[in-house]
Amino acid sequence: MFRHLLFLLFWVMAAAASGQSVGKPANGYRGIWYFIGPVKNEYAYKYSGGLGTYPANHYPFSVYAPAVNKTFFCYGGVTDSTSRALCHMVGVFDHKTGMVSRPTLLLDKQTDDAHDNPVIQLDDQGYIWIFSTSHGTERPSFIHKSRAPYQIDAFDRIDATRLDKDGKTVPFDNFSYLQVYRQRGKGFLGLMTHYDRNVLLYGANKPRRTTAFITSPDGVKWSAWHDIGTIEEGHYQSSGQKGNKIGSAFNYHPNTKVGAGLDYRTNVYYVETDDMGNSWHTADGRPVSLPLSDIANPALVQEYKSQGLNAYISDVNYDAANRPLILYVTSKGPEPGPQNGPHTWHLAHWTGKAWEIRPVTTADHNYDMGSIYVEGNTWRIIGTFGAGPQPYGTGGDLLMLESRDSGKTWKTAKAITRNTERNQGYPRRPVAVHPDFYAFWADGNARKPSASYLYFCNKAGEVFRLPAEMKAGSGFPERVK
Repeated sequence: MFRHLLFLLFWVMAAAASGQSVGKPANGYRGIWYFIGPVKNEYAYKYSGGLGTYPANHYPFSVYAPAVNKTFFCYGGVTDSTSRALCHMVGVFDHKTGMVSRPTLLLDKQTDDAHDNPVIQLDDQGYIWIFSTSHGTERPSFIHKSRAPYQIDAFDRIDATRLDKDGKTVPFDNFSYLQVYRQRGKGFLGLMTHYDRNVLLYGANKPRRTTAFITSPDGVKWSAWHDIGTIEEGHYQSSGQKGNKIGSAFNYHPNTKVGAGLDYRTNVYYVETDDMGNSWHTADGRPVSLPLSDIANPALVQEYKSQGLNAYISDVNYDAANRPLILYVTSKGPEPGPQNGPHTWHLAHWTGKAWEIRPVTTADHNYDMGSIYVEGNTWRIIGTFGAGPQPYGTGGDLLMLESRDSGKTWKTAKAITRNTERNQGYPRRPVAVHPDFYAFWADGNARKPSASYLYFCNKAGEVFRLPAEMKAGSGFPERVK
């Protein structure tokens, strides 16, 4: 009851502020340090570290705007390195000058939970939209729109609405694990999670993480959400876009007496739409009826449950023929450390006839993450492939891997980070990526609370740290050698 009262109070305060310009300059770029699941061994936590661009189920964190030659980005930040209060921050990198703006502090999310990290998108007119997600139903979510196109100094909170299951208009004030895409002239499509209770065979009070999609022509009035997956205890999805195609790759969480829930996520599935969600199909074009509710269904890419393997999905992208690529890690269990190894990176590629699944390399943690880049026949992955200073912890050192034979073989093209003090984590690919702002991530100690800094690299793998202290309105990122 107390939590529900807090939610109501927070929502009422947010509603009172709606329509007012928000945003103030922050004093520099510092990311959120976060942990979950303390464990009783030398690895300290199930996962932890600098998670300002976490999780893989949020996208995008950055968008390149060719009209102004700038990359706009957001992240989960803090006001100083002693704070654990999650603030939603917005910045912009000017490719012409090589300078970065002072960040705008958009919102204090009233939590330390990095699952509440924001995502960003631009509309057809260049207005910047920030979607402030929530982890579950205990906190509200928010949508903000910049007051002017391509400007980050002032935002307005949007009184967004959606349709409920009965077709009634209700506030759109709670959404989790959002990935939001734009189709020119058509608006937004969001892939999201909502939580359903009293639907499980085992654990009636546990929520099902139901994956869904929702659309809006203007970011203000949204459709009803339409469920994608309702298998057992639900799913985590990651996604990608190329042209009109938007695809979702997801696992499922078993609902059994033993070995149930998100810690036993398994299998890989894939569906896609090319008409803003009006119809969905598998990679081979077979129509599917949503929601998918059976473990064995036409969207299945690879079955891992019978092998006793977990599946953690990182990213989705498309080859030159617009066929999907899915990057993910498998392991033997949720706890960190070598006992659940090998942690294997896989790349699933739809060839036009079948799913071709090949190992890429090995990881040392379930929450290692990478992003796929496709440039003609050259495929790259920037990921936490190196063990880093805290091995068997979240993240590590970043490597750029490259393949020129459709993923059959991979070589290390660049060791992006080395000799670091803290693990690097969650390197994210910008929308419409520019070679000068090629990946965006944060660092943090994977064993204990620490400072967390924000970085980007260019296509050549040169690393730049965003200024942790800023007094002027803009400044130069620091080259890290």
